[in-house]
Amino acid sequence: MTDSKIEPKGRAIGGKARAQSLSPERRSEIAARAAAARAAYKDLPMAEFGSPDRPLRILDTEIPCYVLADGTRVLTQEGFLRAIGRSPRPAAGTGGLAGFDKLPVFLAPNNLKELISQDLIASTNPVHFRLPTGGRAVGYKAELLPQVCNVYLVARDKKLLLPSQERLAKKADLLIRGLAETGIVALVDEATGYQQVRSRDALQAFLDRFLRKELAAWVKTFPDEFFLELFRLKKWQWKGTSRRPGVVGKYINDLIYDRLGPGVLDELQRKNPILESGRRRAKHFQWLTEDIGHPALAQHMYATIGFMRAYSNWDDFKVSFYRAFPKKGENLALALST
Repeated sequence: MTDSKIEPKGRAIGGKARAQSLSPERRSEIAARAAAARAAYKDLPMAEFGSPDRPLRILDTEIPCYVLADGTRVLTQEGFLRAIGRSPRPAAGTGGLAGFDKLPVFLAPNNLKELISQDLIASTNPVHFRLPTGGRAVGYKAELLPQVCNVYLVARDKKLLLPSQERLAKKADLLIRGLAETGIVALVDEATGYQQVRSRDALQAFLDRFLRKELAAWVKTFPDEFFLELFRLKKWQWKGTSRRPGVVGKYINDLIYDRLGPGVLDELQRKNPILESGRRRAKHFQWLTEDIGHPALAQHMYATIGFMRAYSNWDDFKVSFYRAFPKKGENLALALST
């Protein structure tokens, strides 16, 4: 029969001795802190999707990632730091923060200050959450990764970087290229399995990501060359971009917007309707997002211009263009839902 009173061994001996040396008040204080820590842990948001063995892979970098119960996508702090070329462990006692504004160490250097907006500062708050397997973790919102990369790339362009930061800019350049095709949110969704849940709304998610909710500042997106080639193919007399037949708008919708993605033109017309004056509130392209919409428009625009140059009349161009650039509709919609 075993003795019910098991004597402590090893470190437990020291723990017992320390507990016996504490005053009742001190023991109550420690117990209260432990209870508060347990309560705080229960209040942390739970990661409902993701696991350590399914990291986000960008080039040669693996970043553990999760989707929280409220849909927030997070990258673990350790993986985030490794991805941008920093030490995966923040200095002891700093929590990864430094400087007057308590910015993360990767944004704290003085030579980067002029590039750090208030919006970016607000988005650097660490996210504490519970892991599906138990325990807690700290990370950053996934959208912060490309924002940080852009800071280093702009700093490089403005020749603000210190020699020790050149390698971080090179890493940022590689990361931006790796993220360019599908976007950080889509990558996290795939890595965590979250796309299985949001697939029902995939098309709307595509549109919401593609179109900005608030009007963007005006930019000259349609180059003069597009209109020059259109006038040449239609055998119209060129009188400058300010004087164009009304049918040009229909050609723009057909050749450009209706071929960017499923439902894009319909959504643009809904967000940017014709007013009582007979004009729209803004140009359609002013509603496109800078990260996805504008690059997609520019890519298709210059492909269209190149196609125009190859033909001498409108009818031949139109037949070949329709074959080369079919409207993205049913097939893409099906691909998004799988």
